[in-house]
Amino acid sequence: MAMEVLDRRALNRATLARQLLLDRSAMGVPEAVEHLAGLQAQTPHSWYVGLWTRLRDFTPAGASDLLADGRLVRVAAMRSTIHLMTGRDALAVRPLVAVVGERMWATNFGRRLTNLDDLSSIVAEGCRILAAEPLTFAELGKRLAERWPGHDAAAMAQAVRVFETLIQVPPRGQWGRSGRALHTTAAAWLPGLSAEPLTVAELLLRYLGSFGPATVRDMQTWSGLTRLGEVVDGLRPRLVTFADDQGRELFDLPDAPRPGADAPAPARFLYDFDNLLLSHADRTRVVTPEYTGQPFDPNGPMPAVVLVDGTTAGVWRVGGTRQRAELVIAPLRRLTERELDDVTAEGGRLLAFLHPKAARTVRLVEGGWPALLAATA
Repeated sequence: MAMEVLDRRALNRATLARQLLLDRSAMGVPEAVEHLAGLQAQTPHSWYVGLWTRLRDFTPAGASDLLADGRLVRVAAMRSTIHLMTGRDALAVRPLVAVVGERMWATNFGRRLTNLDDLSSIVAEGCRILAAEPLTFAELGKRLAERWPGHDAAAMAQAVRVFETLIQVPPRGQWGRSGRALHTTAAAWLPGLSAEPLTVAELLLRYLGSFGPATVRDMQTWSGLTRLGEVVDGLRPRLVTFADDQGRELFDLPDAPRPGADAPAPARFLYDFDNLLLSHADRTRVVTPEYTGQPFDPNGPMPAVVLVDGTTAGVWRVGGTRQRAELVIAPLRRLTERELDDVTAEGGRLLAFLHPKAARTVRLVEGGWPALLAATA
């Protein structure tokens, strides 16, 4: 029997529904962060926009307090990048995906260590040091080099990062505050909290609940894990399958939302590292040629995106001062009058969230990404 085909627009709406981007959710912040399987958060503060654009009545101070008391943490997780997760998920997910960071370390920093027989002792000593006093990785490397002067300091510090679950501690990441990138161990930051590590199968089910329907390659792109085909085959009795418009097999949870291609998708502002744009091998369910054709600098600022009708239709930045804030939007295609009204209204709400006490303006510029950079320089 031929599989039902989900075209690109139907895939778009299914994923947006799970990403809480069709309708803002009434979920609490910890519940939403777990539902989304974490938010990429290597920048200290931009992820707050990711929660604002998904949740009703979201307050940054509330999320900031959760970060302060350990109910939320910033931890290296999927693809060895910093993610915002609940403390419970950090303990459950991080051990499973740690192999990605270990693999990256072995082909980079690991080559600098002259004697890998010392590795377990280095990691243990690093954990002891960080449990006693949160440090930057540069500071940790210097401390480890005092005991192992013949080893590369950065390689030793990064070994601790990849072979142990470390938490980047506040005030870095708290709303309205700044701080150095200090790390401590999860055991020190989350005393008394425990969680059984997820199995690979459980992790993939969580992924489908957040990003599905998806191919095996999509799952590998998001997690960084490899050889997932056999795991997915074992899950088939618990999944439903579809085909995309290229004939590729898609897997999904039976009861996950698939609202259909005609579901309305209001304008939404994504933050610079939003996982919606980073979690599929084939991103065309959301990403348009107009977006990929922009001259983004791979070493420059990461673009923040405006979704219109569910796809990448603009980029945005905030400029100005604390007294006079300006949101500048550069559309990537011609927007209808109705779409422009939707974008500017949502943009006004975003700017009020970011700068509630400032005088605020929303401005559109033509010329895509280069024009946006010039307008906010």
